[in-house]
Parts: sequence; structure tokens; C-alpha cells
Amino acid sequence: MTIPLTQSLEIRANDAAEPDGSADRTRVLVVDDFDDAREMYAEYLEFVGFQVEVARNGVEAVEKAQGAPPDIILMDLSLPVMDGWEATRRLKQDQRTRNIPVMALSGHVLAGNAEQARQAGADEFVAKPCLPQDLEDRIRRMLKPSKPKGRP
Repeated sequence: MTIPLTQSLEIRANDAAEPDGSADRTRVLVVDDFDDAREMYAEYLEFVGFQVEVARNGVEAVEKAQGAPPDIILMDLSLPVMDGWEATRRLKQDQRTRNIPVMALSGHVLAGNAEQARQAGADEFVAKPCLPQDLEDRIRRMLKPSKPKGRP
């Protein structure tokens, strides 16, 4: 069966009007009060195919995660209004958000910070500054489904 050229072009135009599959893209919530860092990470992650939401403080992060749960949260720990430590605790205590992986980001790399972040509920700890490519790699590793273990 052949389709006339004009009808074929209409089909292509209608296909182009379809959603771009953004509902299928991995959703990342980037939480950072420093505009340059937040924008850099958000733009890079969008460029490599993630759907990105941003928040400037812990309260905003908790509200956004509860309203439209992302697949992963990149949480700066030093935030105004509510810091990342408390925001992470609240997210992990909430039934709606407890299973969302949280990657804690901090420029304050003191002894014990990584362990404190894990105690607050963070699944990963990353020292800033961090190259966007490294962040992308860590996100992909964290979200990669684990392979079922074979029986002994």
C-alpha cells in the first residue's frame, strides 16, 4: 500500500506534534542555593537527556519531591530556610518520598560528613566541585537496576 505524498507529510507533521517522550525521561531534582552550580548541573543534565526540576532550598525541595516525585534528588547540604540534612531526613521519613535516592552534595568535605549524610538518609555523598560528567555517571550508576542474583 502506498500513501500519497501530501498524506505522508501530514502524518509526519502529526508525529512531530506528539510529546517528545519527556514522560519517559529520568526525572532529576537539583537542589542548590548557588545559582551558578544549580544552573550548570541542570543544563548539563538536560543536555544529556534527563528531565530536570530545580529547588533553591530544603523546603522547596521537599515540596517539589512530594508533589511530583523525581527519580533521584541531588541535594546540596548547605541550604537556606531548611538545610539539606533536614530536607533529606524529612524525605526519607515520608512514605511518598522515602524510596527516592538522594545524592548529597557538599563543598564542606570534613571528616565524618559522608557518614553524617548517610545517617540523614542520603544514599550517596559527593564532594563539590564535581564535574557534570562525573555527576551524570554517578546518577546513572545509582539508577541502574541491579541484576538479580543467581541461586548458589
